[in-house]
Amino acid sequence: MLSEPLVKMRNISKRFGGVTALSGVDLDAYAGEVLAIVGDNGAGKSTLIKILTGVYQPSEGEITLGGETLEMTNHSDAIAKGIDAVYQTLALADHLDPAANMFLGNELTKSFFGIPLLDNKKMRSETERVLFERLGVKLRSMDAATESLSGGQRQAVAIARAVYTEGLRVLVMDEPTAALGPQETARTLKLIEAVKAQGLAVILISHSLDDVFQVADRVHVQRRGQCAGVVKTSESSQQDVLGLIVGAEEAA
Repeated sequence: MLSEPLVKMRNISKRFGGVTALSGVDLDAYAGEVLAIVGDNGAGKSTLIKILTGVYQPSEGEITLGGETLEMTNHSDAIAKGIDAVYQTLALADHLDPAANMFLGNELTKSFFGIPLLDNKKMRSETERVLFERLGVKLRSMDAATESLSGGQRQAVAIARAVYTEGLRVLVMDEPTAALGPQETARTLKLIEAVKAQGLAVILISHSLDDVFQVADRVHVQRRGQCAGVVKTSESSQQDVLGLIVGAEEAA
């Protein structure tokens, strides 16, 4: 792990009218690591991530990526800077095949007598390549509708779409194992490890501490809109993290 964080969020605050969702939050994420963000509902996890991915703008604070201060007004700005997210909904068009989903909105074309046509063959081969080379996944059929794929395979398509973006440096994953069975959860955690191995900073939001302790290097705990602490999984236990989530020290 590098000594200098790839992502630095400093003194991040966010107010919605009279409601303070975040107050003075710092976050560091390193290239080649998985940073988990945990906390109860309403702790500010989603707000913090939406600020990092350009969906929200902070009321106060600064974000830097590789030492460069980021000014983002929308999610497209974040993608252009190298930050993307795979949300729990996956944003896949279920009736389309994997290749069509991979290039949805960014279709590859070829020219035939000056007429632009979809290059379905190249989109299919590129999808197969990215799935296998970047994620170690080989689908049985590239012709099947995405809705017929397993939960883990659907995750793979969504992740492949994100990592195919040139210049991607940070990938946020929002509850990637929610509603998955044990086998599909294990496959999805392997996908996360594959992305980490490519030197990206992976930020994982999860309610499952079992999953967190299996793949995360560090855990950032949110509580009541503030950072309650950051721990290394190799030096702490799930009980330690639970204590930070519920504020055990305050209650003692």
